[in-house]
Amino acid sequence: MILPSWKDTQAKQDILDFVATVTDENSSDYVPPAERIAAFDNDGTLWCEKPMYIQLDLLLRKLAGLAESDSSLRSQQPWKAAWEKDFDWLGAAMTKHYQGDDSDLHVLIGGIVSLAADQAVENIEAEAKDFIENEVHPTLGLTYRNCIYQPMLELLQYLESNEFINYIVSGGGRDFMRGFAHDLYGIPRERVIGSTVAYRFVENDGGGEIIQRAELDVIDDGPGKPVQIWNVIGRRPILVAGNSNGDLPMMTFAGGSSLPALQLLVVHDDAEREFHYVAGAEEVITTARKKGWTMISMKDDFKVVFA
Repeated sequence: MILPSWKDTQAKQDILDFVATVTDENSSDYVPPAERIAAFDNDGTLWCEKPMYIQLDLLLRKLAGLAESDSSLRSQQPWKAAWEKDFDWLGAAMTKHYQGDDSDLHVLIGGIVSLAADQAVENIEAEAKDFIENEVHPTLGLTYRNCIYQPMLELLQYLESNEFINYIVSGGGRDFMRGFAHDLYGIPRERVIGSTVAYRFVENDGGGEIIQRAELDVIDDGPGKPVQIWNVIGRRPILVAGNSNGDLPMMTFAGGSSLPALQLLVVHDDAEREFHYVAGAEEVITTARKKGWTMISMKDDFKVVFA
């Protein structure tokens, strides 16, 4: 059965029709396998992003640890929010960002970037894998690795079976996501596009290491997403899935004037099984309705949310 965790709604039919069209050599919209690029946002599209991003949970624990040892940090953001577990401030920082106000986001990023100093990238990946395997979501009671949306995982597998090339294109840290992308999503590490810090190479007897620096390099969000897609892939995606205003430029970029495109917008409207919110997605929802993009309702289109 195709997409078994999806209800038989228009959203599922849109996906089936699109895949059938672009893989049919007799169709005027046929797309060769090499050009069947699919780009997926991660947080809120492939797995849960509330009450905060999963990577942010890990980073906040580190910030709280620093505040534990240095009391002077407890009155400074973002160490203060981390120390007090003030999820409202943290969530509002991201919501304000997607509504066009980056004041608190810059404060948050400043603290996060400071954690990168002298960290080996391979250690970051191993830490990420261990974290999602063992830590539990604060309200859902699931380990983080089980906070993946089962219908979206099936969609990735369905696309791959039809010779699509799946990429993650996320505002999250690339080094963090590389630690689990293949294991959780079946997406190899070289197809992970995300935010990065600066690096340096350090020689040692083990062949040397790539070390993170406390300097921001790329924020893979908003207009940065299509830029990074072009930098890394060199092709426009023909299928894009996202859930927030930060995904709007990537969704608009799909297809262009010469290729067919399917834009999928995941709408969080299921308070019983996940969360219900539109903050930070107002613009993309308006655009999706105006342009007739496919809107995926968690409540109405998913038989199950988590496996």
